[in-house]
Amino acid sequence: MKKLFHTKYLFLFILSSLILASCKNKKKETQTPVDVFAKADSIIASIKPLTFPDKTFNILDFGAVADGSTLNTDAIKKAIDSCNASGGGKVLIPAGNFLTGPIHLKSNVNLHLETGANVLFTTDKSAYLPVVHTSYEAVELMNYSPLIYAYKQNNFAVTGKGTFNGQADKENWWPWCGAERYGHLDGEPQQKDEHNLPRLRTMNENATPVAERIFGEGHQLRPLFFQPFECDNVLVEGVTFTNAPFWVMHPIKCNYVRVDGVTVSSHGPNNDGCDPEYSKYVHINNCTFDTGDDCIAIKSGRNDEGRRVNIPSENIVVENCYMKDGHGGVVMGSELSAGIRNVYVRNCNMDSPNLDRAIRIKTNTLRGGFVENVFVKNIKVGQVKEAVLKINTHYGIYANQEGNYIPEIKNIHLENVTVENSGKYAILIKGREQNPVKNVTLTNVTIKGAKTPLSVEHSDPIVFKNTTINGKQY
Repeated sequence: MKKLFHTKYLFLFILSSLILASCKNKKKETQTPVDVFAKADSIIASIKPLTFPDKTFNILDFGAVADGSTLNTDAIKKAIDSCNASGGGKVLIPAGNFLTGPIHLKSNVNLHLETGANVLFTTDKSAYLPVVHTSYEAVELMNYSPLIYAYKQNNFAVTGKGTFNGQADKENWWPWCGAERYGHLDGEPQQKDEHNLPRLRTMNENATPVAERIFGEGHQLRPLFFQPFECDNVLVEGVTFTNAPFWVMHPIKCNYVRVDGVTVSSHGPNNDGCDPEYSKYVHINNCTFDTGDDCIAIKSGRNDEGRRVNIPSENIVVENCYMKDGHGGVVMGSELSAGIRNVYVRNCNMDSPNLDRAIRIKTNTLRGGFVENVFVKNIKVGQVKEAVLKINTHYGIYANQEGNYIPEIKNIHLENVTVENSGKYAILIKGREQNPVKNVTLTNVTIKGAKTPLSVEHSDPIVFKNTTINGKQY
């Protein structure tokens, strides 16, 4: 009788333990999406609002002339220097057309464009000399100054409702890309010539000190538009960028960056909209991207240099944005050798016959690197040309893109995504046999119009939850 009593209670104990464990698991499953995007909210909260003294420095008071032809480089510089020296404040560019050379920002300065302000960057390439410490396709070098540049500064902003016009076109900057459609003529110098990109690639491989990587005059590597370099507490708000020579916004080695309400309308070569690189705590919100390349491309260094620098890009939130033309909506790579983690994308609309993909990850075995913990939620896609999600570990425009660094791609999650026309594929994954893509999930996803629903190589099985592609449940 005593033995039966103990057996009965042992059975009840085991049963209650199983029930409790089941409840905990269900609770965990229910809470996972909330917990994931709570991390996104904490990232946003960590990027504190910037404050500036209530002092205004109008560039007109420093000799600026709004006629579109007088060069105002010195007037803008004097206003910024005075603002910085006095402890900070607002440098005001009023309505009008202001021609200028490069603008170098400083700490505690809010460069503010009034409605109707149109900043035109000169087409005189010598104005962007002397060379400065910058980068080109994720490799550091000494090159033409970015059009708007800040180096090792803290607490500064570019705000307002005006426009920055880089004045790049088929006669200025763009032909150096080497493509006929952007104005390049046979026999003219271009970036792929031996003294340009091949030379820079060799310097990367040989770990040549950056101070010795001197390009600029006599070379054909285009400048970036807006580049904060090794800066903290950066705000870009409200302004419009158009006609960029190269990448538009490129915070590199920066922390606590907010890009809010910005419009990028620029269809030149390599006209990525925003490329955070080696950067942490970045919030891109309420922006419109209509670009000649990727709308947003998160990066972390190219090949050997990325591995040497070894600063992953992480804790990046993209929300409430509209992606129109571009190679991809939110992209990671291809230069991601130091790795990318903790990327959150939510409440965005992506739609254009000239938008190739919605979410894209691209690398190869020269880049290597890793991408992990990418969470995409509440996305509406009207039309894309190639795929809703593309993961490619065989990426390479140029030859000889195979090396010894096998990429690692894992934890890629799409939830509450609707797609009206996904083009060639719904999901396109090309992993590596040595290290397949891992833990890709689609939850509450509806995709229409895919010519081929799935093309998957070297990936763990995709986990589908309440997902339909072309009306078929997966």
